[in-house]
Amino acid sequence: MLKNKLSVDYQPAQRLYWTGRKSNPDIGKQYWYQEIEFLDSKNLENQKGIDIALLGYVCEEGVRRNLGRIGAQEGPRVLRERLAKLPIHFEVKRVVDIGDIICLEESMEDCQVAFAELIQKLVTKNIFPIAIGGGHDMAYGHFMGLWKAVKNTLKNRIGIINFDAHFDLRPVESKPNSGTPFNQIISKLKESDDSVDYFAIGIQHQSNIKQLFEIAKQENVNYVINYDCESSSAELQALKDKLQPFIDKNDYLYITIDMDGFSSAYAPGVSAPSPLGFTPYFVFKMLKFLFQTNKVLSCDIAELNPTLDRDNLTATLAAKLVDFIVTNH
Repeated sequence: MLKNKLSVDYQPAQRLYWTGRKSNPDIGKQYWYQEIEFLDSKNLENQKGIDIALLGYVCEEGVRRNLGRIGAQEGPRVLRERLAKLPIHFEVKRVVDIGDIICLEESMEDCQVAFAELIQKLVTKNIFPIAIGGGHDMAYGHFMGLWKAVKNTLKNRIGIINFDAHFDLRPVESKPNSGTPFNQIISKLKESDDSVDYFAIGIQHQSNIKQLFEIAKQENVNYVINYDCESSSAELQALKDKLQPFIDKNDYLYITIDMDGFSSAYAPGVSAPSPLGFTPYFVFKMLKFLFQTNKVLSCDIAELNPTLDRDNLTATLAAKLVDFIVTNH
């Protein structure tokens, strides 16, 4: 599965992350740990009927390069441990854990390449990926895998919707990092005389320098600031109205959620917490709207940092996001 000479590792799904409360066997499977299946990516070709695959991006090199607080490489493991204990409410869906792509020797770029390969493989087999990180540099590998999977088909426009306090549009100077992925995506598609639509939700003025707002303007990036991300009916409808032309223009949607976009009251376990972020209720309501378009191709959750968490609040929120995505997919 992985290209030769990439400084990266792959670890198949581990059952040891998935434990939970015992339940009466006569009432069937009640919890995630009882329902999830485990699969080695090399056995994908022999599998049929998989609806959704969880894939971990065990890499915090991009965060380190961006001078953030490290610890995000623990995110995939801890998210699984919290998700395992949640009750299930979805039906007739086959969900598998396909393991982790693991960064070695600070080779974030190799990790992104390997990650893109596996994302492409999943989408080509009509499996919906839910990726869990790891730094937000995951988004570059994730998008490239999606793009390679659909670029030669009749429906090939993928719009990116990013729930985040940051644009992550920084130009690459010496090396890419967790603050550069969407600039990289835009630049990469320009090399192929192509383009991508990018919509950022939850942008905070205090978390982005003026240059990033200028880049957003130059690249026709749509965005709404955090003050407009409230869960009242009027404000939700205003955002939906703003999103609708973006949705109509694209064949598919790639949704990426940076946990630092949430208020630190709900998500303290991130590299860059802020009290001014959005609420979980806002995101859940917007996700429900986006899934009703039937255009969502893939999702990921980035920047969970369990080493900075409090009472597993952030990890539990991230796990509930995964559960919500699976239930509404």
